[in-house]
Amino acid sequence: MVSRVSDPLSPLLELAEVADSLENARAAVDRTLWHRRLRREGAQVATEVSLRCAVASATLDGAEYPIEEVRAGTVTDPVVQGALRVSTELPSLVTLWPKAPRQVLAKLHLLAARDLADVDQLGRPDADPHKAARLDALCALITAESRLPAALVAAVVHGELLALRPFPQAAGVVARAAARLTLAARGLDPNLLIAIDAGHAGRGPEYTGASGTFATGTPDGLRSWLKHCGLALSLGAEITTEICNGR
Repeated sequence: MVSRVSDPLSPLLELAEVADSLENARAAVDRTLWHRRLRREGAQVATEVSLRCAVASATLDGAEYPIEEVRAGTVTDPVVQGALRVSTELPSLVTLWPKAPRQVLAKLHLLAARDLADVDQLGRPDADPHKAARLDALCALITAESRLPAALVAAVVHGELLALRPFPQAAGVVARAAARLTLAARGLDPNLLIAIDAGHAGRGPEYTGASGTFATGTPDGLRSWLKHCGLALSLGAEITTEICNGR
């Protein structure tokens, strides 16, 4: 078994307010996943969450459209269409993610950037040696066992992919999808029922600012991002609860 002491991410839990933010988020997710509607109509809720996450993810990448227009199928923006393809495909990638993250990242990019990049660029990360080494380290983190909170690991995966930008197009959509897969594969949100991307979009300015500070690698920058991710996850759980309640 992997101990908390030996885990390279364990010092992040010592940053001020991070552990509390992530624990509050876990509790919010747990409460939501016990909602009685999920026992009867989980598939319908998952479909709505998938749509809302896709619209939110596209919005965070600068393609903002009313959700009802997207629902009606009238939005042809390639960023939105890519985000929809990614969100729809995520359930089929959960079990593969912790085993072959490079393969999954390539698939996510192919889905997200199909109408944004040249065919020979799809699924191919930047060959820059520095980026390649960081991507290797991230993939090792994804495949490693850990007893740390799934929300912590997902936040690090998310922040690192935003900072690294291994793909020149649709990097944000890919990063957010990877974070959702991490939450699912590590058991916090196994059926992708938490609208976390809508939570990020609901705190859009903070998302942009905190992701930028994560890239600095400073303790304050890391703390800002991790706290944001905890709050966004809690908000995503609230949004799913609202969906379950018919709102």
